[in-house]
Amino acid sequence: MSIVTDPARPIAVPEESGTAKPRRRGSFGFNSISPTEKVVRYLLLVFVLLITIGPFLWQLSTSLKGSGEDIYTRIPRLLPAQPTLSHYGEVADTIPVWDYMKNSLLVAVLVVGGNIVGSSLAGFALSRLEFRFRRIVLGLFLATLVLPGEVTIISQYVTVRELGLANTLFGVALPGMIGALNVLLMFNAFRSLPIEVDQAAVVDGANVWQRFVYIGLPSVRGTISVVAIFAFIGAWDDFLWPLIVLTDPDKYTLTVGLQYLSGTFSNNPRLIAAGTMIAFIPIVIVFAVCQRFFFKGVEEGAVKG
Repeated sequence: MSIVTDPARPIAVPEESGTAKPRRRGSFGFNSISPTEKVVRYLLLVFVLLITIGPFLWQLSTSLKGSGEDIYTRIPRLLPAQPTLSHYGEVADTIPVWDYMKNSLLVAVLVVGGNIVGSSLAGFALSRLEFRFRRIVLGLFLATLVLPGEVTIISQYVTVRELGLANTLFGVALPGMIGALNVLLMFNAFRSLPIEVDQAAVVDGANVWQRFVYIGLPSVRGTISVVAIFAFIGAWDDFLWPLIVLTDPDKYTLTVGLQYLSGTFSNNPRLIAAGTMIAFIPIVIVFAVCQRFFFKGVEEGAVKG
C-alpha cells in the first residue's frame, strides 16, 4: 500500500527539540542583570568609593592648597587654585620627620619579620603537626581575637618594663611581632594544602623542616603577602602603644611625632594634611610591592607542579 502525497502541498517539517526559541524582548535569564539592578550596583560602588577615597583626596587637596586659599569654602573644591608643595618642606623644617620615619620603619620591619616567621611556624605546626593540646592552643588563639587591644595594654606595658625594654623601639615592636589573626591566616592557608603532598614527602624521607621550607612556604606566598601588608600597616599606623612606651622624643615614631604639628600649628591644617600624606606614602609603596606577589600566589594555586 503506497501513500500518495500532493506535490503542491508543502510538507510540514517538525521542529527539533533542541532548537532554542527566541527570547522575548524584555525577558531576563537567571544569570542576566536587569538595567535597574545594574544602576543600583554602580550607585553603591560610587557611594563606597566616596567614603573610602574621599577623605584621602580631601587631605591631599588640602596639603597642596596655598596659604592664601580658603579651604573651608561653602562648596568644597578638590582642585587647588594655587597648588604648592611648600607645606611638605615646612613639615620637614618643623619636626625631624626623617628621623621619625626611620624609627617607624625600624619598628615596622621588626613587626613584619616577626609575623612572617612566627606566624608561618605557628600556622604550620597547628595545621600539619600532631601534638597534645593542639585544639586547646588553637582555641586560645581564637579567644584572643575577642579581646580588644586596650584590655591587655596595661599588662603588655608591665611586661615590657620588667624586661627592661621601656623607651626602646624594640619594646614598641615586641607585642606586635606575632599576631593571633596572622597565625590563623597561616593556619588556614597550610590546612588548605592537600595532605597527600605531605604524605608523599614523608615517604621520600623529608623531615618536618624540609616539608615546611620546600612544600609549605612556596604554596602560601599569597597569604604571606597578606600577613606582611597587615603587619606593616598595623605597626606603621599605631599611635597609642608607642605613645605609652616611648618617653624620649628622639625615639618617637612618625605617628607620635606628627602631634607636634597639631600642637604648634593648630590654625594651619595644611601642614597637618601634608604630614599625614607623608605618613601615608610608605603604606602605598608597601601595598604596591606586595599586592603583585599576592595575586601571583593566588594564580599559581596551592600545589606546585
